[in-house]
Amino acid sequence: MFEVREVLRLWLDGCGYREIGRLTSPDRKTVARVVDAAVGLGLDRAGGVGQLTDEFVGVVIVLMRPERPGQHGESWALIEGQHDRVAGWVSAGDVPARRMCELLVRSGVVVPERTLNRYIADKWPQPVRSTVRVADGEPGGELQVDFGELGLMFDAESGRRRKVWALVFTAAYSRHTFVWLSFSQNMETVIAGFEACWEFFGGVFKVVIPDNMKTIVTSADRLEPTLNEAFVEYAQSRGFVIDPARVRSPQDKPRVERTVQFVQSSFWAGENFGCLAEGQAAAVLWCVGRAGMRDHGTTHLHPIEVFNTEELPRLLPAPAEPYDLPVYSSPKVHPDHHVQIGKALYSVPGHLIGCHVHARADAKLVKIFFDGQLIKCHPRKGPGGRSTDPADLPSDKTDLAMRDIDSMIAKAHGRGAAVGVFVETVLDGPLPWTRMRHVYSLFRACDRFGDDRVDQACVRAVDAECRSVKIVIGMVERALEAETAAVDPVPDNVIVGRFARDASHFAAGPGQVKP
Repeated sequence: MFEVREVLRLWLDGCGYREIGRLTSPDRKTVARVVDAAVGLGLDRAGGVGQLTDEFVGVVIVLMRPERPGQHGESWALIEGQHDRVAGWVSAGDVPARRMCELLVRSGVVVPERTLNRYIADKWPQPVRSTVRVADGEPGGELQVDFGELGLMFDAESGRRRKVWALVFTAAYSRHTFVWLSFSQNMETVIAGFEACWEFFGGVFKVVIPDNMKTIVTSADRLEPTLNEAFVEYAQSRGFVIDPARVRSPQDKPRVERTVQFVQSSFWAGENFGCLAEGQAAAVLWCVGRAGMRDHGTTHLHPIEVFNTEELPRLLPAPAEPYDLPVYSSPKVHPDHHVQIGKALYSVPGHLIGCHVHARADAKLVKIFFDGQLIKCHPRKGPGGRSTDPADLPSDKTDLAMRDIDSMIAKAHGRGAAVGVFVETVLDGPLPWTRMRHVYSLFRACDRFGDDRVDQACVRAVDAECRSVKIVIGMVERALEAETAAVDPVPDNVIVGRFARDASHFAAGPGQVKP
């Protein structure tokens, strides 16, 4: 319309066909056709430019169009002649338009691929899904997070080339970006990336929208996803809310989806970093410079300037101390009343033997839960260490298990003064715990014969400087036998058997033979 209006305006100003063709894009012949059509509609050179209304120019354009039945050209007509074949290929669903053109050529039908695509779209229209642009939200409100694969890099620790991942953080409002490089996607890497992100931005965003990475989302669901409890505790400590995107729904985090591609093409492409630390330093500079100062295609603003002006003042305070990443586990209580957490042993009450408990271990403490209740708290031990609370062990085995000599001596004094002194004598030596079984044997004798009898025997043993528990037990047994004999003499009313013989009958003197 603008070209036709310009041609007619120049003609009304007195320009010739050749001059108009030089000043506009149409050639001289096309200019002549336009002017002839306009003159035929009543255009007068003396009438001025007021004649060139939108309606008049529109009618001229209609007259200039070539006659096409149904507004389509010859190629469209050729395809209509092959409608049944095209319909079969479309219904099959596995024949692309380029292949259709090649098959039509074999029959002598040559048509452009673009025309064939328009024909298919016209005859077999597909439902068009509408989309709605997601609002940017409030400044400092949302941070979208996603992992992206970059390439390979030599890892000095493993001695081989490893895949490099980029954990990309994008502010939904300003589009300001931070990139964290790593060789893995485990919990330690993700937490380290978030900690570096808060330091880079100078604060914490209120809502984090991550992809369904296993370190954050244990079980994906559209409505109620199961989050990793370790990351939930981290989110609680930093004060942000987790709102994971749905599975295979990039529209839930469109800002970071496009940024991942931007990182791959603008930051990583063509680079050859010597190590991960060098790449990370370059990533920070890229985020501040190239990515932060670019003219964003949507906002047409510099992301870092928008962030510093509108988002930074609204962020939550940045963490003052590094995060102590806990380790969660569900160990089983062993028969020795201990559970293994981080290659160390920790005691729990004995009634839980065979049960699974829930444990949380950080750098300082180990907390053990059962049925949602905290049942034990121990100081964190290194690999191979052990923390045992004597109250968790059976009372009759606590002293031996803990090698508590003082407790055993105190229990012995409770049995009797002489028993206590004797036990002190027994345990006196460089390795007292090697003789603790002797003391337990003495305690069992006290339970069997009574504390008083054993205490009397210990008095004599101490006077004789005896340290043998067996001798003391023997003394008690012999004293008990003597007491029994004195109390229960042989009765005199024993009935003798009818054919019993006198004992002298069986006696044989020297040189005599038994009868």
